[in-house]
Amino acid sequence: MGVVPWPHHNRDLSLISVAGFLRSFGTALLGVVLGIYLSRQGYSPLFVGTFIACGLAGSAVATSVVGFAADRLGRRCSLIILTILTSLGGLGLALTPGPRLLLLLVFVGMLNATGTDRSASYALEQAVIPSLVPDSRRTWVLAVYNLLIDGGGSLGALAAGLPLLIQQHFGMGLFAAYKLVFLGFAAISVLIAALYWFLSPAIEVDGPTPGLKAQRIAPESKRIIAKLTALFSLDAFGGGFLTDALVSYWFFRRFGIAEHDLGLVFFFVHLLNAGSHLVAAWLARRIGLLNTMVFTHLPSSLFLMAVPFAPSVKWAIVFFFCREALVEMDVPTRQSYVAAVVRPSERTVVSSFTNLARNVFWAIGSSVAGFSMQNFSFSAPLLLGGSAKILYDLLLFRSFRALKPPEELEPAGVQGTQH
Repeated sequence: MGVVPWPHHNRDLSLISVAGFLRSFGTALLGVVLGIYLSRQGYSPLFVGTFIACGLAGSAVATSVVGFAADRLGRRCSLIILTILTSLGGLGLALTPGPRLLLLLVFVGMLNATGTDRSASYALEQAVIPSLVPDSRRTWVLAVYNLLIDGGGSLGALAAGLPLLIQQHFGMGLFAAYKLVFLGFAAISVLIAALYWFLSPAIEVDGPTPGLKAQRIAPESKRIIAKLTALFSLDAFGGGFLTDALVSYWFFRRFGIAEHDLGLVFFFVHLLNAGSHLVAAWLARRIGLLNTMVFTHLPSSLFLMAVPFAPSVKWAIVFFFCREALVEMDVPTRQSYVAAVVRPSERTVVSSFTNLARNVFWAIGSSVAGFSMQNFSFSAPLLLGGSAKILYDLLLFRSFRALKPPEELEPAGVQGTQH
């Protein structure tokens, strides 16, 4: 499979990256404010966890459909439909219905309260990007894409203070200000759908290479993906305990930090995440994709588990920042590694399948997090989530240290465009 001609390559990568930036902005904004908004509405920690789980469950269903239908329906069309549904979810939030209808709208709209973009659109974009660049540039381009994702997330977290600012400067009630923010989220989703409209046929599986159709996963790929999916599920289960909504809620209840201050904290969190992607790409060229994934991710969990034992809010934030400077370095390297060990025609199915497993176990982890926070210890999610992630790192390294991607096997300068 040859590389797409540069004009299409450049335009499509730009459109996808800008769309990801905007989507991440909205996701990070919701991630900080939703838990607090629901708390102000009088809902319990258990409901907050269930709310997050419903959004993740909706995203999981959408991701599974993408895996089997996107290459047939069309990747561009699929991205537009997913984004329009998200805008409807934002409109539903602004209407403030009863609890049951609210949970249904969250599910249909795939609203993500994790603070981190893990949507079906995100999974589909991961399948598109590697097909537009050669192996030698795959990790770097994914790192830049994730840099923009987290850049949008940092600004979205900073915007979490908007409800209070609107209340103070426009004399509007606080809940009315929240509704206005949710309407803005819906408008951003419509703008993203408009960007997807301009994607070229080059992003389709059968666009630049007629005759290449979605196919079954090869037996050798199935064995690899089964192991990776099981491990990614464990990692996501731990991540479900650590969504931005729950962590910001933890800081809000433990130290009394208000929305605008939490927005500033998560702004710096996402900046640290964003910068770490470029460091990860640089590091992967020197020590390999898998080593970068494990040797940065494991210490991040140790920093996280130190947060509940911090003697003051300042130390808690310092430990949290140390964790966030490392925790996302496995994202572009993981995406690149998965794309490298399967065939190009399998990437949509594999990306959706692994992301589906992650979303399902995020939802499970989020539900358990709310339960453990309410019934055991308020800091239990941080300790349980960190422990699960440490176990994931150890098992991942043990299982895959011998499996290298093509660019780590071939001498520099003779890498093919695709394996």
